[in-house]
Amino acid sequence: QVQLVESGGGLVQPGGSLRLSCATSGFMFTNYIMKWYRQPPGKERELVAAITRATPTTNYAEAVKGRFTIYRVNANNTLYLQMNNLKPEDTAVYYCNAGQTWGSRFGPSDYWGQGTQVTVSS
Repeated sequence: QVQLVESGGGLVQPGGSLRLSCATSGFMFTNYIMKWYRQPPGKERELVAAITRATPTTNYAEAVKGRFTIYRVNANNTLYLQMNNLKPEDTAVYYCNAGQTWGSRFGPSDYWGQGTQVTVSS
């Protein structure tokens, strides 16, 4: 059975850092494009970052470019998102996604985690 489990969220001050993890199982991790999405309160879900099956090809939303880093460790089927210099507008539920599309869109067959809350507040 496919599982994606996010962890690492929490409450941080502006300028702080967090590292999110997405532990996966039940599918061929190395054959999937992996992405992080986020959904701020009352807003649409948006793409944060994506990474191809072959590192180091990555893509970032303009809002997080230079502050966030997406990477994957294939040996343990885990996706990460290092978030630095966090801002209040980064507050959202962050979701791990596995699929076969590139860019912001996602498909009906994608795999999703349950999400982890990130709150940036002074």
